Amino acid sequence: MIGIFIALLSGALMSLQGVFNTQVTKSTSIWVSAAWVQFSALIICLVAWFFCDRTSFGGILTLEPKYLLLGGVIGAFITYTVIKSMESLGPAQAVMLILAAQLIVAYLIELFGLFGVEKAAFEWRRLLGMGICIGGIILFKWE
Repeated sequence: MIGIFIALLSGALMSLQGVFNTQVTKSTSIWVSAAWVQFSALIICLVAWFFCDRTSFGGILTLEPKYLLLGGVIGAFITYTVIKSMESLGPAQAVMLILAAQLIVAYLIELFGLFGVEKAAFEWRRLLGMGICIGGIILFKWE
């Protein structure tokens, strides 16, 4: 149950962040906005680490495979693409397309067991669920 709540909170926060970042971009630039997002996230993470975790940063040096350390790089491009999509499509339509892409890519990662994720069996009901999601986007966009 807690996982469901956290996932819903994450989705709500992602939508808010996208709107906030798009508005900040109007007063600065997209890369200044993205840099501020990443910098402020770094500060919050360091404060949380200091008070909550205190695990050594040394584990990062021994992590294999090294490409798993690209999360921050990907995060910068996520910030950029969310801002640009919300700017051109509006928050609701952008979030629907972002979520559909997340769902499809996440299922493919599970299906093929990529990046250390346990491989999942193909299920028609999951494919149907993605189809319904995409149908909802089409319905939402329909004029």
